Amino acid sequence: MLQTIAWTKRHVRLLDQTLLPTQTLYVEIQDEKQMWDAIKRLVVRGAPAIGVAAAFGAYLGVRFHGDEPPPRLLARLKDVCDYLASSRPTAVNLFWALRRIQGLAVSVAARPASSPDIIAALLAECLAMIDQDNRICRSIGAHGVELLSALDKTGPIGILTHCNAGGLATVQYGTALAPIYVGAERGMKFHVWSDETRPLLQGSRITAYELNANGIPVTVICDNMAASVMAQGKIDACMVGTDRVAANGDVANKIGTFGVAILARHFGIPFYVAAPTSSIDLSLATGQEIPIEQRHPHEVTRALGRQTAPEGIDVYNPAFDVTPTELVTAIITEHGIVRPPYGEGLRRVVLE
Repeated sequence: MLQTIAWTKRHVRLLDQTLLPTQTLYVEIQDEKQMWDAIKRLVVRGAPAIGVAAAFGAYLGVRFHGDEPPPRLLARLKDVCDYLASSRPTAVNLFWALRRIQGLAVSVAARPASSPDIIAALLAECLAMIDQDNRICRSIGAHGVELLSALDKTGPIGILTHCNAGGLATVQYGTALAPIYVGAERGMKFHVWSDETRPLLQGSRITAYELNANGIPVTVICDNMAASVMAQGKIDACMVGTDRVAANGDVANKIGTFGVAILARHFGIPFYVAAPTSSIDLSLATGQEIPIEQRHPHEVTRALGRQTAPEGIDVYNPAFDVTPTELVTAIITEHGIVRPPYGEGLRRVVLE
């Protein structure tokens, strides 16, 4: 499978997702400024992948400062983390990873330990996060297979997904696509219908690219075709990822997800959300408190480099929307399946 993030012992190697599907190019990230840019420009994207990338960015920002005393190193690490946190506001994994890195550094420094020891511990933690992400996604896949198996479908299971929550949104396996990969390993048959996901086309550029590369049948549809495809009985379940889940089960995901959930409810199709516990934010009571990133108007007016709207026209370009809890059939985590009402179940899996 394609690998989104890798450590080469000298730099972080990222698959440049802005170039997919026409080019498969890896870029080398040497410092925190390059990592900030990679996160902001969507070279690396998807909540779990952003978290791991940010952690490596924090390490890169301090790795050559081993000659500073620990207090100064910790101060620099905080500055680097604050800088990286400004790259994108919605994906809670970004902030979770940076808090984890800072907390580890403070803990190691209190032993006491030298600055080189702290820096070495940071790198070890970043590498551990790669392994952890792979385990989490495999576990989400296994739990998701339980739901898909219960659909009792004789032929291929039709799955509609929106945006990309596959291996390219994580380190390797993905969240929303993990049940499909795990199910395929077990002999299950799938046909994925991938919304193109305007305005940046993550579904057609990335999800379709990834599934096709991994041998999973996939059909790309325009976002406004989802209702028609559902009406034709081609969809057995919707499976999406998330960048943040509020304590009540409201879910923030790529803009357009809310509409898919409404359609799924109308047609009686289960709407599943795959969410590592790092994406669950119990500090927010509802999705109304989730900050929604506003992207540059050119993503709409100059899609893929070609002008598609009048010059100077007003543009509203939120990167995410919030799907209310009552439209979510189940949330799949690495610790199991959470069903409504979500409050107690989400608290349980976060604390496991």
